[in-house]
Amino acid sequence: MSNNKILVGKGEAQQFLNLKYANRHGLVAGATGTGKTVTLKILAEGFSKAGVPVFFADVKGDLAGTAVKGNPHPKIDERIEKIGITDFELSGNPCIFWDLYGQNGHKVKTTLEQMGPLLLARLLDLNETQEGVLTIAFVLAKDENMPLLDLKDLRSLLIYISDNYKDVSAKYGNVSSRSVGSIQRKLLQLEQQGVDNFFGEPALNLNDFMRCDRDGKGYINILSSEKLINSPKLYSTMLLWLLSELFEQLPERGDADKPELVFFFDEAHLLFEDAPKILLDKIEQVVRLIRSKGVGVYFVTQSPLDIPVDVLGQLGNRFQHALRAFTPKDKKAVKAAADTFRQNPKFDCADKITQLGVGEALVSTLDDDGVPTIVDETLIRPPTSRMAPISTDERRDIMADSPVRGMYDKDIDRESAHEILQKRNAELAKQRAEAEAELQKSPLKKGRKSTRMSIWQLAIRRIISSLSSRLVTRILRSVLGR
Repeated sequence: MSNNKILVGKGEAQQFLNLKYANRHGLVAGATGTGKTVTLKILAEGFSKAGVPVFFADVKGDLAGTAVKGNPHPKIDERIEKIGITDFELSGNPCIFWDLYGQNGHKVKTTLEQMGPLLLARLLDLNETQEGVLTIAFVLAKDENMPLLDLKDLRSLLIYISDNYKDVSAKYGNVSSRSVGSIQRKLLQLEQQGVDNFFGEPALNLNDFMRCDRDGKGYINILSSEKLINSPKLYSTMLLWLLSELFEQLPERGDADKPELVFFFDEAHLLFEDAPKILLDKIEQVVRLIRSKGVGVYFVTQSPLDIPVDVLGQLGNRFQHALRAFTPKDKKAVKAAADTFRQNPKFDCADKITQLGVGEALVSTLDDDGVPTIVDETLIRPPTSRMAPISTDERRDIMADSPVRGMYDKDIDRESAHEILQKRNAELAKQRAEAEAELQKSPLKKGRKSTRMSIWQLAIRRIISSLSSRLVTRILRSVLGR
């Protein structure tokens, strides 16, 4: 740290990331094995030391080492000397571990209501018609005061809609049982991936992502993603939900000396793959406006081509590691990366990108006036924490000392749509049984058997008929006095 700046490394001179403009977002790009992980770690360490909380996903399992002290090595000493660091000290960082599956960290949960139909439709890979039915389900649940918390709530609600599709269609718009069936099958596929772990309560309080320790260092929130990345749609949707929730919940704060939170989006290409235009527009809006909430978003990916142009144009801080140009597509990616920089007259940017060594990057950040600096070939400084994964015992000890220990580890299952609909069905079954019993007890005229129903029998039959599934909504409203 130096004058509210994070030391990144050294080119012609030492290169820094200005904390004042860290919320102008950034890009960390480069081919596999070129040093993106080190750049991510040193940025996270710098933010933490400056009192800025950080969030990133640990896709390979090695980022968890950020929590513990690094090991000395001659190559680290050599790099420190080249960069000219005089106060380097190996150390760990305050970290909180999270895990969707609750195995390698505290559970991360949200409710269906919080996620909303747009993101859920993407997660389920629904077409436009099916997405419309899903939206109707959410509106119906709200109108009927039935909380949608987990997947069993949505399953029960879809069964209800299927049984009463004519009444639902009359009020909310066309609903077909075929579309409902398709959504139900997609839900079943989702459950097979263990996604039901993600929905329910206690829902994540985003304030727990924005903590500092007793020494004023920002906590680094590490989402264990080695298993999660095998479900790329869930991975990207979950991170986009987190980003959207930050955008919705945080107040406007204007200019500040440092961000409130920095969010690293690793494997960023997954966010944009096969995303419909309405979702891409949402992502662009969030990225454009969330910086006024004090949140910096840093996309980590292989090529700048993975990021849509409208989003790429908003990324003010660039860290470009080596790219290889073996195919026409590779050459296009190199040119795109080179064109995003403020050019340095001392070298050809496109050529330099293909010649960078491991742990080197072309760096351009925003200066004190918010203007991109001239790109410089930079030797990235080493992290103070461990580069290798941590042991199970080390992880357990860190979690035992976590500031959120015990807050998210026990599931809560309060009354919601599933339980409400179960009660309604039970009440209807009771009414049916009582009506049938009355019919069985009704007297016939003495002295002869009649083939014609009495007025009482006819009335009872009509009551039973009125309890047909297609008219269940009207009966419920009558019973509940609505």
